[in-house]
Amino acid sequence: MRAFVDTSALLAVLVANDLHHADATMIWRRELEQGSDLVTLNYVLVETTAVLQHRVGMAAVRTLVHDVVPVLRVEWVSAEDHEAATGALLAGGRRGVSLVDCCCFQVMRRLGLERAFAFDRHYTNAGFEVF
Repeated sequence: MRAFVDTSALLAVLVANDLHHADATMIWRRELEQGSDLVTLNYVLVETTAVLQHRVGMAAVRTLVHDVVPVLRVEWVSAEDHEAATGALLAGGRRGVSLVDCCCFQVMRRLGLERAFAFDRHYTNAGFEVF
């Protein structure tokens, strides 16, 4: 099965005191055992790295880089994706939805991905299935 992996899911998997850690760990293991094609964006990895580095420390960043990233398929945001996402961000006019969120939605639509491993309500608001 194919699914998109959001920053919120990666943080929940990697941060033991995250509110969603137990659920995220269970979902992560299940998806890996099932051989799911787990897709994320380079922007998500930048965002996740920044949050981990600031809030948790470099050990968590090393775990992300050495243990998590190798099992993900990383899609790189193209100039066209970035431009479309920026347009969606400005058209939406909502402060709660970030440019990274808009890029995720743009690339998910381009790739035909309908499922997201996320703890971010913006995915359901954008019409995606969240698990």
